[in-house]
Amino acid sequence: MLGLWDVVSRGGFSEGNRATNFAGRGRHDCDEGERTCPCEDPSVTSRALERARAGDEDAFRELTDPYRRELQVHIYRIVGSAQDAEDLLQETLLAAWRGLERYQARASIRAWLYQIATNRALDALRATRRRPEELKRTTDMPEPTRYGEPIWLEPFPDVMLEGIPDQAPGPEARYETKEAIELGFIVGLQRLSPPQRAVLVLRDVLGYRAEEVAEMLETTAHSVNSLLRRARAAFEARLPAAGRERAPLPDSKRERDTVGRFADAIRTGDIDGIVTLLTDDAWLTMPPEPSQYQGRAAIGAFLRARTTTRRSAPVLVPTRANTQPAFGVYFPSPQTEIARPYGMLVLTLEGPQISAITWFGGNSVFPHFGLPRILR
Repeated sequence: MLGLWDVVSRGGFSEGNRATNFAGRGRHDCDEGERTCPCEDPSVTSRALERARAGDEDAFRELTDPYRRELQVHIYRIVGSAQDAEDLLQETLLAAWRGLERYQARASIRAWLYQIATNRALDALRATRRRPEELKRTTDMPEPTRYGEPIWLEPFPDVMLEGIPDQAPGPEARYETKEAIELGFIVGLQRLSPPQRAVLVLRDVLGYRAEEVAEMLETTAHSVNSLLRRARAAFEARLPAAGRERAPLPDSKRERDTVGRFADAIRTGDIDGIVTLLTDDAWLTMPPEPSQYQGRAAIGAFLRARTTTRRSAPVLVPTRANTQPAFGVYFPSPQTEIARPYGMLVLTLEGPQISAITWFGGNSVFPHFGLPRILR
């Protein structure tokens, strides 16, 4: 990850960006004359802010480092891309550095950074709107159960969730922190408009009040509540039905058994073995490809068609994405003993069964997961 000054050298930001002007009161009032601001982490002091404003990079890191990882996750929820989230985090920190003089300390540093990060994410989505016609349609697959709306999505590595402090969300949060990073949750967010995503995450995941969100987005509380009502209706209609069995605990024997059986079946081309692990209504999706397959028969037909075209058995490297079991998939070259990355599988478990298989083609996310470029 680039350091602050590496990012600053890239330039490209307006000194007057709206995200640096947040002066809302947040959840607590702060006496600017106090040495330690009570609405911040105890390590964050008014003296550190003064030093940062004077150009002290270490002081700026003292102010912002506690929030870097959670800000990156927040941006990922909105944009759906681990790489974009990393880049936008750097842009957020640069905007914060350049906007320190306009930070009035009536809102917490954390809330101020969330405002900058949210607006950077929304700006990025407006600037890089991807259209369905940009997709390369895959024509050599069985007829899908349905064609869904294409979404641009990447998995998020669990290793990047480590070190995030267990911050209790605000009193108005509706979703647990773990639930709000699971792949199904992120997919649901990507089907909302960007403003709806931002409002739903700020209100229902982080628990900010409507008035706080309105100030972050420079709108009214009425507009925030209106956006939230529409976002909840669209989002909750796509969530799994209530009453489903919960996924087993990470790295539990129950999870290892299911994931191990799946991996063995993939390696050996045992499609029937994979199908027996699926729930009756399981889904197989391949973002951004719109073809979606539901149910054991449809998924089995798809896997059989794909298996007949491969020349060698895949090599699977276990990892975790979005708090779920996953595999980096490699295929050996027929001419050499080198296996090259091909894509990533992420499994959604329901009890001892698999309720969703999500395939991400390509290898661009492999470095984020610490997966090797080649296997020998």
